[in-house]
Amino acid sequence: MSDTDLLTTPLHDLHRELGAKLVAFAGYSMPVSYPAGIIAEHRFCRASAALFDVSHMGQIRLIGNDAAKALECLVPADVLDLGVGKQRYSYFTNSNGGILDDLMITRRDADLLLIVNASCKDADIQHLITHIGQQCTVEPTPQFALLALQGPKAVAALSRLNGAVSRMVFMSGMSVDLLGSPCHVTRSGYSGEDGFEISVPADRATALARALLAMPEVKPAGLGARDTLRMEAGLCLYGHDIDTGTTPVEAGLAWAIQKSRRPGGARPGGYPGADVLGGQLARGTAVKRIGLLGLERVPVREGAVLHDAQGHKLGKVTSGTLAPSVNHPIAMAYVAANHAAPKHELYADVRGKAQPMRVTPLPFIPHRYFRG
Repeated sequence: MSDTDLLTTPLHDLHRELGAKLVAFAGYSMPVSYPAGIIAEHRFCRASAALFDVSHMGQIRLIGNDAAKALECLVPADVLDLGVGKQRYSYFTNSNGGILDDLMITRRDADLLLIVNASCKDADIQHLITHIGQQCTVEPTPQFALLALQGPKAVAALSRLNGAVSRMVFMSGMSVDLLGSPCHVTRSGYSGEDGFEISVPADRATALARALLAMPEVKPAGLGARDTLRMEAGLCLYGHDIDTGTTPVEAGLAWAIQKSRRPGGARPGGYPGADVLGGQLARGTAVKRIGLLGLERVPVREGAVLHDAQGHKLGKVTSGTLAPSVNHPIAMAYVAANHAAPKHELYADVRGKAQPMRVTPLPFIPHRYFRG
């Protein structure tokens, strides 16, 4: 796509003003970094608070008394028992148990709010309309922007605009007034840190971003730092670590299938691929997603082939970076299950050289979510 073909978010002019390096991402012109650079932005998020523009992601309302029941036909999550003001992670699955997209679900007083990935949002909207559009209203909300304020000092910054947010806990949501605008805030994010995601009317997004960036705890951060932060936190990126060819059980995401939706539960199955996933939950899988720590300071990137000491192929890297907080190369990969045990050593092929790596538990750094 040429620059003129790319979509822009409501904060586009602000990104340019702040000196952002803009790149094409999921059809949008998005900031990959600002003048301070990816490493500085990453470290500032871990120490203080970083503001990310994630308005390219999809926000979708499901409206109607049967919305929760209908959504359970497409995801393996317990949506019916999700309380008002609570949030849950889930994924759309296909008939083979593969992942069409992952998403966040928040129950609000009058609807369910879904946050889906930018690259999948058009397909997700059509998927919802096709399969459950007769049971509830599927309403995309492009009139709202989405900001992510992440880091240990995020709560101090956002509380200046509305103190009610300080009472929230991880994976909860509430409607609040911020600078005179009606917003919906969840205490969640994609960095492994405490933080918030803020759905704000698009025409008020720049004013809110400016107010937050004026605070000493807050600096802007782009997609580059967002990626290194989520890798350290062991979080999957759709289209890389998970896709239609990987199942939630293979990906280590079975925790998001609540007991009530599993075989023997109150409402088992009923979603695409349920039989496949039920079998994998019972018997295990041939491959598993793992974390890898590099034993030498050579970054191992997506696509690198993994093998054992004898050169037998074991799997492939799906995400990798030289992690600023871990201070080591890290990667996530899928390997044969019998090579997935912690401390197991294997090798990544990097430009024809075998780089030693060690299987390590995920996440690479502890999550610091606020649970109350």
